[in-house]
Amino acid sequence: MQRDVLLLAEMIDAAEQAQRLVEGVTVDQLEADRQRRDALLWNFTVLGEAAGQLSDEVKARFPEIAWRQPVRLRNRIIHGYWSIDLQVLHTTAGKQLPAFTENLRTTLTTLQGAD
Repeated sequence: MQRDVLLLAEMIDAAEQAQRLVEGVTVDQLEADRQRRDALLWNFTVLGEAAGQLSDEVKARFPEIAWRQPVRLRNRIIHGYWSIDLQVLHTTAGKQLPAFTENLRTTLTTLQGAD
């Protein structure tokens, strides 16, 4: 369970960082800023890797969370980085990650309360 707590904390950190990286930035600006773009890709990669390493127990206990989505995005980034659609990453970070992050926080709080 402690490993899951650490993985969830990493996921929250990566998701929050991804959100900050696109805040107030257009897709064109993101495309022009190599460091920002690479940082965004890295944080999505960390998010997906951590999600993939969570225990089956946690995933089963919280089935309402789309655990596979970050894993799939991570795989797409790692194995097809040359053809990543920055609009998709921008939208995901700006519009989908806030709710996902809140779900992760709730999950983390629940798990920490169980210890």
